[in-house]
Order: sequence, then C-alpha cells, then structure tokens
Amino acid sequence: MTNQQANDLFATLKTYINKVSEGEKSPAEIAASLNTWARESAESLKAKIAEEVEGQVQRLGFIKRDEFDRLAARVAKLDGVKPTKSKASSVKPKVKKAATKRAVKEQPVRKTSAKKVAARKVK
Repeated sequence: MTNQQANDLFATLKTYINKVSEGEKSPAEIAASLNTWARESAESLKAKIAEEVEGQVQRLGFIKRDEFDRLAARVAKLDGVKPTKSKASSVKPKVKKAATKRAVKEQPVRKTSAKKVAARKVK
C-alpha cells in the first residue's frame, strides 16, 4: 500500500467516523459501505494481478494450456491423426510419500563373563 493510498483510506475512514458521530449514518450503514468498498477493491486487485501475469506470460513466450490443446488438435487434424490429450493435462502429479523409518532389529549383545575373557587371554 502506498502512502497516498493509506492517506486516502484514513481520510475515508475519518469521514465515515464523522458521519456516524453527527448521526448522518448508522454504524450498520458504514459497515455495509466499508464491506462493499473492500469487495470492490479486492476484485480490482485480482483483475490487475491477472492482467500483469498474462502480460508477463506473453512476454516470456508461454501459452495457456487450452491454447496448446487447441493447437495440438488442429495439427493432429491436419496430419490426419486422431488428437489425444496432452501428456501434461492427462498425467496426475505424483505425490511423494514420506520416507518411513524401518525398525532395525538389534542383535542381542552377548555378554562374556570375565572368567572366559581371562581364560582366552591365558591360552
């Protein structure tokens, strides 16, 4: 949000507060107005983002999936081949499963008595 936008927002809120305090509008009317304003602002922002994304995609030379599918169908028709769905649109992404730790069986530890160790050393 730029400084100008913030100032505009605060000025608008101040105006609404003055109207409520003077009795010109009820808090419910102000809330409805703010709700409408927020909805319209969100829609406007979404439209601007969509336009920017589309412009960037075109500058990079990419095409949309439906455009690709239409072009592939057209080429297949010209070649006399039955069109098929593109691989990317028909293949579902693989979901990696979390690696599971397998329980490692521990070999029982053999305990040797001190007498046996001493007997081995003597020999």
